[in-house]
Amino acid sequence: MDLIGSVHVADAAYYDWLNRRFEIYDALLYELVAPPGHTVPLGRDASSANPVGALQNFIKGVLELEHQLAHIDYQKANFIHADMSPDEFAQSMADRDESVSRMIFQLLGRSLAQQHKLSAPDRAPDVDLLAALFAKDRALQLKMVLAEQFEDMELLLTGFGGADGSTLIEGRNAVALRVLGQQIRQGRKKIGVFYGAGHLADMDQRVRRELGLKPIQTVWVTAWDLCAR
Repeated sequence: MDLIGSVHVADAAYYDWLNRRFEIYDALLYELVAPPGHTVPLGRDASSANPVGALQNFIKGVLELEHQLAHIDYQKANFIHADMSPDEFAQSMADRDESVSRMIFQLLGRSLAQQHKLSAPDRAPDVDLLAALFAKDRALQLKMVLAEQFEDMELLLTGFGGADGSTLIEGRNAVALRVLGQQIRQGRKKIGVFYGAGHLADMDQRVRRELGLKPIQTVWVTAWDLCAR
């Protein structure tokens, strides 16, 4: 069983590699808050009608990257939906007294604090970002600034909820693990779980605790090419 951490906005070559990799699995479990039976058309971008999709589309344009939904072929026969429906997501957030706006503000606050921590003592935390915005190779320079923050994304995403975590991470991971158990009981031998990289710390703990699995190998794949052209 492979845990595959996804970067939702990345280079096209990264998604090409993933599409080839996904062919080896008997079942490829994927994340997407969507109704049962929903199909994802190939070439679709994130919807700007919701805040998360709008942010992803903005990042895609500014960093000259591609969106996951536009390049991953979700219509393959081995793809298995392993996430909440919109109704389940909304109900879980209500049960936990959560809101999307509150989580976004928490993430922004932690991100700014992390940026300040990474800045040199004699340098304002927004100097690098401003310099990147006005650089001739803006996309590359912005990627470099953001990549430093993403290195600690696991820390930024923890602690949104209470003792049981958040709907965004722990609640959806619980659904994925339930579907994973179903696939194992159905006799699937080679299984991949394709979820956002921010989910993997909690997912790793769950598969160790609930399934008795342990990691044997880590493979890194380049999502953002930071080499100057």
